[in-house]
Amino acid sequence: MAQISFQNVSKTYAGGKSAALTDLNLTIKDGEFMVLVGPSGCGKTTALRMIAGLEEITGGTLKINDTVANDLAPRDRDIAMVFQSYALYPHLTVGENIAFGLKVRGAKSEDVATKVRETAALLELTEFLERKPARLSGGQRQRVAMGRALVRSPNAFLMDEPLSNLDARLRGQMRAEISRLQRMRAVTTVYVTHDQVEAMTMGHRVAVMNKGTLQQLDSPRRLYDSPVNMFVASFIGSPPINFMEAILVAHEGGPALRIGPFLLPLPASADRLSPRIGGKVIAGIRPEAFKVTDGPAGPGTLSAKVLFVEDLGADLLLHLDSGEISMGHADMTEDDRDVMKSSPKLKASIDGSHRVSRDETVNFTIDPNAILVFDADTGVTL
Repeated sequence: MAQISFQNVSKTYAGGKSAALTDLNLTIKDGEFMVLVGPSGCGKTTALRMIAGLEEITGGTLKINDTVANDLAPRDRDIAMVFQSYALYPHLTVGENIAFGLKVRGAKSEDVATKVRETAALLELTEFLERKPARLSGGQRQRVAMGRALVRSPNAFLMDEPLSNLDARLRGQMRAEISRLQRMRAVTTVYVTHDQVEAMTMGHRVAVMNKGTLQQLDSPRRLYDSPVNMFVASFIGSPPINFMEAILVAHEGGPALRIGPFLLPLPASADRLSPRIGGKVIAGIRPEAFKVTDGPAGPGTLSAKVLFVEDLGADLLLHLDSGEISMGHADMTEDDRDVMKSSPKLKASIDGSHRVSRDETVNFTIDPNAILVFDADTGVTL
């Protein structure tokens, strides 16, 4: 088993002009399932490849347990990696693919056979041991790739977007399978993905990355409830959060948000924002915080016209015309303007029992405790 730590680790390319990672400080505990999540180019795969020894470190220190691993050869790290492409040998059977790493390391034939049988049983691959990869489904191939890693009992597993080539149903099955295996083996696991659903459902902790920097490291629930900035709020949660320009105003002795023609009171815990009354902020409201109401419009309610309805069975996803609500702000950072441009209309996720039609104007109540408030200039959570 292994504890893996990054200490001020950096990676630059092109003579130091292009930074893939900047001062990454991250400790992955022994036996932990850590997920690195973020958009393409955020540095998550670079960090993973550094652990494996496939990427040189420009600055800082990488430790595996108490050993500095910056210059340690990949074969000396006892790390198993599962790739996005599966990387199976097409001319070998399932059993031979699983056994390959053990044979390369000179394991005894009887030990190899025993471990292959045990691993195949664990992954429900016993009946496929004599088949070639071409005769397997995508999910079965992924399990073989995992088996090749599991059979070695390594210090740590590294998984680089292993489910991205599977359809939605298989991804769901394999998420549960990988989580089950990790719990059984209690092996340190670092899992890279751009899919926030995988991050939220699989990781003990999740590291959200953007442009080579660690934005927030926390449990999935804390990332959802208490994001540190607009980027994390936008990346965690599906459907994505709604951002709206707002003015902080006083209402019945406490702060409230004036969003276009609507007034949304904030909870008592928002008293700390009182010194900012009169200033511009960004309001963040998740789609599931919208509750349909038949009552009149007033404080705590928001009205919008339905542009399109996605019937998802248990839920309806409403695409709403934001009307007089401004969705952008000139003083925001470039990153946060990009976040807001990506969702120029509001979205509301409501119970599927409601009957809502296109072009209908709907009133919603908004739970004050579900409203996030961000600095309009920096995007930092207030």
